[in-house]
Amino acid sequence: MEMMLNLDEPLFSTIRDLMDTPEEIEKAFNAPTRAYMRDRKAMANTPMDVKEMPDGRILLIVDMPGVHANEVKVQVEDNNLLVISGVRKRSTEEEKDGKYLRMERRMGKFMRKFTLPDNVNLDSITAEYKDGVLTVTVQRLPPPEPKKPRLVEVKVGGGAGAGASTGEDGGEKVEAAK
Repeated sequence: MEMMLNLDEPLFSTIRDLMDTPEEIEKAFNAPTRAYMRDRKAMANTPMDVKEMPDGRILLIVDMPGVHANEVKVQVEDNNLLVISGVRKRSTEEEKDGKYLRMERRMGKFMRKFTLPDNVNLDSITAEYKDGVLTVTVQRLPPPEPKKPRLVEVKVGGGAGAGASTGEDGGEKVEAAK
C-alpha cells in the first residue's frame, strides 16, 4: 500500500512557515542585552583623549565635570584592559529646590575601556583628578636589552687528544661560544 504525503496539509504548512522565520523575529531573539546597551551608552557619552608622549608615556585624559573624585574608579582587568568608570550624581540640594525646565547634563554611570599595549608597566599606572579632568598616566617598559652571547664550556669524554688539556674528570675541555 502506497502512502502519499500531501505537502499542502495544515501541519506541513505550519512547519514550513516556522522554518522560514522572518528576519525581524530572528533579530528579536538575538537582541543585545540591556546591560550591553547600558554599557554602550555609558561609553559613548564619556569622551576621552589618548596621547603618546615623546618619552613613551601614554596619557588618557577624560573630562568628568561635576564628578567627585571618590566616585571615579580606575582598574586594570585581564592584564591589559584599562577600565575607567564611575557615577555622576545630582546633589540632594539640586533635587529639592525648584523644578527643572530642561535637563541636559547627563547623570548616571559612565565607563571607558582602553586596551593597553603589551610593553607597559602595570605597577606604575597613576591617576590624577583635578578640576573635573582625570589624567591616567601609563609608563612603558624600556625595550629589552639585546641578549649577549654566553660562553658554554663543552666537555669531551673519553680519550684525550694530542695537545688538548684535560679537565678534572679526565675529559677534554673545549670552550665554544654560543
